[in-house]
Formats: sequence, C-alpha cells, structure tokens
Amino acid sequence: MPSSPQHPAPTPSDLSGVVAEDLALYREKFRRRLPESLDELQGPAQGVVELPLHMAWSGMTSYDMAKPRQRMGLYRTVLHEGLRDDLPRYLNRDLLLQLWPVLRTLVGRTVRNVWEDAFPQLASAAA
Repeated sequence: MPSSPQHPAPTPSDLSGVVAEDLALYREKFRRRLPESLDELQGPAQGVVELPLHMAWSGMTSYDMAKPRQRMGLYRTVLHEGLRDDLPRYLNRDLLLQLWPVLRTLVGRTVRNVWEDAFPQLASAAA
C-alpha cells in the first residue's frame, strides 16, 4: 500500500520497533520449547533415528547416529523444528554437550542464544 496522509510510510524507528517485537516473539517460540533441565534429554545416542515429518519436512527423515554429519544434522533439525515433547525424545544430554561447540555454529543465533541463556553449561562447553 503506498503511503498517503491516512497511511503514512513507516519511519525507521517504527520499523526497528516492529523488528524488535518480531525477534522477541521468535525468541519466545524457542524458549517455550526448552526442557526444565538438560537431564530430561534422554534421546538415542546410537542407531538410526527416524524423525516425524513435522520436524523433517524439508529433507532427510532418517539419521544414522554413527555418521557424524548425519548426527549433527539431526541435532540441528531437532533444535530448530522440534516441539517441547520432541526435545527429550530425540536429543541426548551427553551428546548435546559433546556436539555443542560445533553445533552452536550451525544453528541460528536465536536458537543458540536461547539455549545458552537457559543452560550455562552449554556456553561453558563452547568456551
């Protein structure tokens, strides 16, 4: 819609407020999915893991945990697409801590910040 006296074009300060609000909502989406504790993450550490389509909607659905690239891909997908009940089912606490120094570079900034803010041991593992 072109700007008019009834609908003036947004100013840069208006846009920054909208962007900040969108970012806050995006961050909250991931924060609500977090487990209370990393100890809840009791997912598989070996074998082949099949992800449901609500998580693996755009690519692989089967991941061999013996293959490092597939294992990393599984964790990246679950962190981005998994719902609250999916995280304990598909993520393993010890494996997450082991993978985190590299995994944190493969996930989006918002996902990384939400997880590291909630679980300082992840930030420590990355240091």
